[in-house]
Amino acid sequence: MKKFLLAIAIIGAFATNRVSAQGCGGAPSDEGLKMFGFLQSQYEHHFTEPSKNSFTFERARIGAMGKIPYDFSYYVVAELSPFISANPYLLDAFITYDRFNMARISVGAFKTPFGLETNTACNGLMTVYRSTATLQMVAPFRDMGAMLLGGNDTTFISYQLGLMNGGGLLKFDNNKKKDIVGRVVLHPWEFLYIGGSFRYGYPSYLNDKDTRTTIGGELKLKYRGFTLLGEYIMDEGDYNRDLGGGCSGNLIELGKERSGGYVTLAYMTKWNVEPVFMYDFFDSGNATGYEESNMTFGVNYFFNDWTRLQLNYVYRAESPVEIPTDEIVVQVQVKF
Repeated sequence: MKKFLLAIAIIGAFATNRVSAQGCGGAPSDEGLKMFGFLQSQYEHHFTEPSKNSFTFERARIGAMGKIPYDFSYYVVAELSPFISANPYLLDAFITYDRFNMARISVGAFKTPFGLETNTACNGLMTVYRSTATLQMVAPFRDMGAMLLGGNDTTFISYQLGLMNGGGLLKFDNNKKKDIVGRVVLHPWEFLYIGGSFRYGYPSYLNDKDTRTTIGGELKLKYRGFTLLGEYIMDEGDYNRDLGGGCSGNLIELGKERSGGYVTLAYMTKWNVEPVFMYDFFDSGNATGYEESNMTFGVNYFFNDWTRLQLNYVYRAESPVEIPTDEIVVQVQVKF
């Protein structure tokens, strides 16, 4: 462990300016060296039969980002939570040629450029957990590849276009084909973002015939303290049965066609208290007819820009047979 953390520190010592942030590190740095990370300590109570509860780390990450003269930057993040893996492992690691804002090139391991929720940093989610639709249909969340990208949250248009292995986090390509993944977001007004994503590839091991096609649409609206998020995803064909990418959850058996989405509404009060509600739904398309309709009732309290408390009650309704899987989760997050 000491050698692993020392290696991260040495990497960070050479960092300088800004990078393209496909990972969980937040905004690029203009200050030279930037070491960063966050801890998410939480308590979970599961209303299963029998019930269970535990204190855990949802995530514990440390990283470095910076610029190397004159037009290159890099980004490195490691996951340290023992509840995700018994051993620390590399989560993101990519190099970016970023001379031109509208035409940057990244190569390495990074988040799959698909969808709003996937590309929202884990420490910026309004609810503790992502929607079931995103977890099931966008997986794997991280992959190896090369990406052309341009723009940011302030430009009228931003885009990402990736050529990926398709095998998941830090894995050698499992077939002779590559996956194509892309996302475009329009920002016509200060309060509105509208986007779409697609993926086409070959997800199965040693299989160059069975394909997968995924498309999605997204909406983000922020106005006078209100935030409205929405996303709808359609997915068909074969699929990768490895979730990967540092995100919690378990993949279920999927049918040939599946779909789902979510809507999230939040309001930031003057007391730094943010009530949140999310409704998400998912149709697996499998032979059992498995579907989910979930509601998350939550409240976030921001002690400051770096420290947040989240309280969520997650109501899960499965069909055709509903099982007791509701959950209360309390999470304290510190960013540094």
